[in-house]
Amino acid sequence: MDAQMKKGLLDACVLSILSREDTYGYKLTQEVSEIMDTSESALYPVLRRLESQGLLETYSLEYSGRLRKYYRITAAGITRLAEYIPDLKHLKTVIDYIIGG
Repeated sequence: MDAQMKKGLLDACVLSILSREDTYGYKLTQEVSEIMDTSESALYPVLRRLESQGLLETYSLEYSGRLRKYYRITAAGITRLAEYIPDLKHLKTVIDYIIGG
């Protein structure tokens, strides 16, 4: 898959997951990996970039005596996710046409 396309889809996927619930990095990686071919090493830079853009924020909670970093979507992240939806619907139409669906 084209790197630019994958980047956009990965951003949308992360924001979509976080729009449902706050989660920590490893769990987020597992959820993304169920639908896209990606790794933790590819996902963490995406998370940092989305955070620097103000689309998500982090906080820490203690879990089994250690602090676990959680990610939460911001209002700007929800807006960005909503902006992705029309493009993704169009992309789905194109893909369905190409594969004969």
